[in-house]
Amino acid sequence: MNKIAKLGFTTAVSLVIANMVGTGVFTSLGFQLIDIKSPFAIICLWLVGGIIALCGALTYGEIGVALPRSGGEYNYLSKLYHPLVGFLSGWVSITVGFAAPVALAAVALGSYVSKIFPQVSVNLLAITVVGIITMIHTTNLKTGSGFQRIFTLLKVIVIVFFIIMGFTYTPEHVTIIGAQAGSWKEIFSPAFAVSLVYVSYAYSGWNASSYIAEEIDKPEKNLPRSLFIGTLVVTVLYVLLNFIFMYTVPTDKLAGYVEVGYLSAINIFGAKIGNLMGLVIALLLVSSISAMIMAGPRISKAIGEDLGKLNLLAKTNKNGIPYVAIILQSIITVVLILTAQFESVLTFIGFSLSLFTFLTVCGIFIIRSRGMHKNLAYKTFGYPIIPIIYLALNAWMLYFTITNKPMESLYGLINVAVGAIVWLVVRK
Repeated sequence: MNKIAKLGFTTAVSLVIANMVGTGVFTSLGFQLIDIKSPFAIICLWLVGGIIALCGALTYGEIGVALPRSGGEYNYLSKLYHPLVGFLSGWVSITVGFAAPVALAAVALGSYVSKIFPQVSVNLLAITVVGIITMIHTTNLKTGSGFQRIFTLLKVIVIVFFIIMGFTYTPEHVTIIGAQAGSWKEIFSPAFAVSLVYVSYAYSGWNASSYIAEEIDKPEKNLPRSLFIGTLVVTVLYVLLNFIFMYTVPTDKLAGYVEVGYLSAINIFGAKIGNLMGLVIALLLVSSISAMIMAGPRISKAIGEDLGKLNLLAKTNKNGIPYVAIILQSIITVVLILTAQFESVLTFIGFSLSLFTFLTVCGIFIIRSRGMHKNLAYKTFGYPIIPIIYLALNAWMLYFTITNKPMESLYGLINVAVGAIVWLVVRK
């Protein structure tokens, strides 16, 4: 009988980093600068986004140790509230929660490559990359985790190199990063809150290792550490990257521009090397695609184990890999790529996912009230302040999402309602 391999601490950390660092940090700054003019407010925006993610990671660490099973929110909400609540979070993840971001990253990868090689078909390359990475992750855990570690390391090295080179560049313009008159007013403006919704989406993935808790070696120690360390690393990288973008390019030229990383690279490295930035970003996206293909199907597997009519999702190969769930997620991804529906889907899944992470963090108070924390190897640092900070800032964002994006919020709730109907059918 084959011994099932376990993921080490470094793989768990790499999974968190790779899930978090996608297209958001390289594309969203231009839109933030349309309504927020102060560079100081922008830096604060990314710092607040990081604080939210870190508070969530610190809280999830205790919840994950108290309820040590793969599946993330599906597992936590099923045990702390009701199986229906857990299933609804899993339903969102299965249908679009992971497939749509994978589709977006894969198409972005194809788009960046096609700028250098125009003859390349964007969709064909996107589907090919998804197919190859799917095959890697359906073989065995050792191969998949090795692939994940290598590409995440390359991602971090490239970003750190970019930041270092940015600091060595002497810009012709002057960007004042410190607080100016009106900076604090912008921080407390509705525009700041709306931008924080999109920044938080760029930070999404801080809970990635909770989806594979059962497959992590010594999860009582490595799960909380991987969540915190991975999130802290990304927070530092995000803040420094946005500083470099505004330091190397005038903010008025960044406002409304999507490829801010490309503009910064042109100034730092010159036109010829800057044009290769597309291929570099494409390389970074491989890690993101791999991480989401690795993490997402573990939710489907957990659901398949609990609901008999969906037990096909729990089917594993001799190495314990849930290959059916992985293939299903990748099929949904390919459909979204071919129908070009992933961008419209992404506008409402952020609301749904934030709602379920909000409920999960609330679960820390249930764990404490039940006395489940007494013998745990890890307890939430700064309890109850840390979870309260997360809940307050998340509630603020959810409010502005509902008021500023009512239709997208409604679509998210409709998808949840469909999940409730499916649960009523399959639970019998």
